[in-house]
Amino acid sequence: MTVPVTVGLNGTPASMAAADWGAREAVLRGLPLRLVSAWEWQPFSYAPLAGSEMPEQWSIRVPEETAAELRRRYPGLDVTADRLTGPPPEVLCEAAKESELLALGSTGLGPLAGFLLGSVAMATVAHTERPVVLVRAYEGEGGEAGGADGDGGASEADDGAVVLGIDLSSPGDETIRFGFAAAAVRSAPLRLINGWNPPPYFGHGIGDDEGRRAEAIDRVAESMRAALAPWRERYPAVEVAEEPGIGRPARLLSEAGAGAGLVVVGRRATPRRPGQPRIGHVAHAVLHHCPAPVAVVPQAPPPAAA
Repeated sequence: MTVPVTVGLNGTPASMAAADWGAREAVLRGLPLRLVSAWEWQPFSYAPLAGSEMPEQWSIRVPEETAAELRRRYPGLDVTADRLTGPPPEVLCEAAKESELLALGSTGLGPLAGFLLGSVAMATVAHTERPVVLVRAYEGEGGEAGGADGDGGASEADDGAVVLGIDLSSPGDETIRFGFAAAAVRSAPLRLINGWNPPPYFGHGIGDDEGRRAEAIDRVAESMRAALAPWRERYPAVEVAEEPGIGRPARLLSEAGAGAGLVVVGRRATPRRPGQPRIGHVAHAVLHHCPAPVAVVPQAPPPAAA
């Protein structure tokens, strides 16, 4: 069975940007595109309702019109539009189970200000079992959200490198596999980012700080090469650059995302209290500050200690 690229659609400029991103991603991967809407989706104040049109009628019309437009713009792409009933996070998580990935729109506060994440997006990212890509709507001329061409799509940075954040203490095969595969389908370079925070005494003149920093960075670089060796063999055509750095991982990833086509981070599955979804502090910070589309990939929990 061929699984689709799925997009959660609610009619906002951000979700339209996600639909366009999802269409291009489906074309790259040779997969169908599925648009999913939940007619209970709130708030409907974002929806461009006309006259006496009811939300349920709108939830049928807009996905169908969006699907028709994407078929026109991407000839040959298999596009379907489904209206599902139920709480949006549950609907999206269920749809994601049968998908290669799920794309959602995330309203931008400006070119570099970061994401405004709604409760639906946050809950979906935290609970879904499949990768979720948050696609940002950029502010175009005249204050309207849109991409580089003003049509609601993502920016020209989509043609840039794929940036992959890697935690050497727990690299996560799922995240690394997603990053390499995304670079491969784009014929794009893959930048591996690992951030290292030096101990406090490094800034207080104790010992040869610069020399110790350099040694630490060299050790990190060697660990990165060792962790990635099997993946380089699996994806020999992908150009890989290991970039160990000094600083907080989220800051380094957000800065690298300024010219990237996609930023990939992992999310470790951890116990959560009801109503308090957690995605990890690094993923949370990157989602709020990175200007590029961000893929959050769930990772299997580490094996329990014997």
